[in-house]
Amino acid sequence: FCNFHTFLVIHYRLRSLCRLQILQGQMMSSQAGTEVLLEKVGNAGVITLNRPKALNALNVNMIRLMYPQLKKWETDKETDIVIIKGAGGKAFCAGGDIRAVTEAGMVGDPLAKDFFREEYILNNTIGTYQKPYVALIDGITMGGGVGLSVHGRFRVATEKTLFAMPETAIGLFPDVGGGYFLPRLQGQLGLFLALTGFRLKGRDVQKAGVASHFVESQKIAALEKELVDLKAPSIEDIARVLDSYQKKSSLDAEKPFVLEKHIDVIDNGLNQVLLAYNIPWCFCICETQTLAKMSPMSLKITFKQIQAGRTMTLQEVLVMEYRLSQACMKGSDFYEGVRAVLVDKDQSPKWNPSTLEEVSDKSVEDCFLSLEEHDLKL
Repeated sequence: FCNFHTFLVIHYRLRSLCRLQILQGQMMSSQAGTEVLLEKVGNAGVITLNRPKALNALNVNMIRLMYPQLKKWETDKETDIVIIKGAGGKAFCAGGDIRAVTEAGMVGDPLAKDFFREEYILNNTIGTYQKPYVALIDGITMGGGVGLSVHGRFRVATEKTLFAMPETAIGLFPDVGGGYFLPRLQGQLGLFLALTGFRLKGRDVQKAGVASHFVESQKIAALEKELVDLKAPSIEDIARVLDSYQKKSSLDAEKPFVLEKHIDVIDNGLNQVLLAYNIPWCFCICETQTLAKMSPMSLKITFKQIQAGRTMTLQEVLVMEYRLSQACMKGSDFYEGVRAVLVDKDQSPKWNPSTLEEVSDKSVEDCFLSLEEHDLKL
């Protein structure tokens, strides 16, 4: 049995290595340059995430194209505004290319470090950008896609927007600066979204505070054109344009926030309930057994991450999250979560530890320890 088990492990790792080599070959191909389009339209820099068949999932090649261009536009006197959008009509960006990272982690490839480090540096660049940055999140916006949008000055949702941070379901945690923006949402809403991966749709994305504006999808093309045509716009000029389009978008305006009836339960009960690691609060808002499906290790890491992030700068949060990302790469739940949710799709991950009670405080604390010379540098 031991020999057969060893054979299976070796077989899986060799298969991962082969897949990784294929992925790296694709990234180096001429097609890679078309995965993100970088254009100058008038005085606007326009970024189009261009992997529609993959719901514009973010890979390391796209990061490596966007980062230097953003830095160039930031100091270019003829670039007044940056707009980022997704191609294909279904997604802005459905997340990071997690399968590629998983394959890399399985065989010890540097991509498992490089992807997170370079993604977080890009997130920080957006969060500290010196020119107006407008994200048109018209479609699915999750994980890595949130990192490309939420830290910018303006985030425009539509009725097609679907927001979530679903990482605890795959043995990860809500990264890309989730530890910064989530605890700054109203009350304990951010903690709730972080732990459950609850999905917000359409206008609710703005009502939650994730988006700054709501504009109907059919008006986005006209909005983009008007933004591009602005001459040396100030933040106030851009805000006025966005406000005017929002006023013309009445869809679902009177509809109450999807969690409105449950905000008091979330705010008043969440801390005490979670500190006892009990989850009955979840049942009263149709999230039955949701947390029970998540990685117990991820839940405890996420709880501590969100609590710590309340008093941190974005830069401090990203340093913390890089440490957490590397802890997840060394653990087993991330690989098991990706297998169960994205590869085999049996939706039956075997978490280790399998219960919250089995996750020791020390194992959680260890995930937050400094990586010394390998810490993220911003």
